[in-house]
Amino acid sequence: MAGEAFADPRLAAIYDPLDPDRSDLDAYVRIAEEVGARQVLDIGCGTGVFALLLADRRIEVIGVDPAQASVDVARGKPGSERVRWICGDATALPPLRVDLATMTANVAQEMVDPHAWRMTLRGIYEALRPGGHLVFETRDPARGAWSEWNREASYGITEIPGVGAVESWVDLIKVNGPLVTFRWTYVFATDGQKLTSDSTLRFREREEIETELIAQGYVVEDIRDAPDRPSREFVFVARRPGSGQT
Repeated sequence: MAGEAFADPRLAAIYDPLDPDRSDLDAYVRIAEEVGARQVLDIGCGTGVFALLLADRRIEVIGVDPAQASVDVARGKPGSERVRWICGDATALPPLRVDLATMTANVAQEMVDPHAWRMTLRGIYEALRPGGHLVFETRDPARGAWSEWNREASYGITEIPGVGAVESWVDLIKVNGPLVTFRWTYVFATDGQKLTSDSTLRFREREEIETELIAQGYVVEDIRDAPDRPSREFVFVARRPGSGQT
């Protein structure tokens, strides 16, 4: 499911300026280099930041996202013609045989329905070549990241060229077992419009993720620490068995 911040054209247009530090993607670039990826499937590509980073390195990229507004933003960026953009999800992909599939940031956790999660893993598996890798991150539930999701810790005013000042903050709405719901609020100074974006993330235990990956046919090669959030996230590196290019 596409969150409102990605699906609303006005919010999609300001997503990058509100979150300009994407150093979290450096680790994924290094992994692409580590596995020698020549073709990458970026699931939940959003506004295309990571896809374009890879394209700058002459990697063939397919960016997939269910939010048309975000895909439109991605297509409007310099160099976007080097990426194949698909508005959709991993359960209905065209025939592919990629070296690497990625789900950066919150993408894996945004799949809150267990069936949708399984079907996503299966769709990615079918899109990987034998020996190809899947890499994604997910927060460790034991760290309780949601305890910091409040207005006091998140409030800010950002000056955005062509848009003006935008106030933004997050509020925690509900914690229901592994499901955590929160709301971002955005206020545009130019016209006073107030927009909100509700999202729910599923916080899965490490063992739960390993079990599901194995059930879908993957080999779990490594579970790493996230460089940008040490001891707070897991980075899973899984592989489709087999070897060789097709």
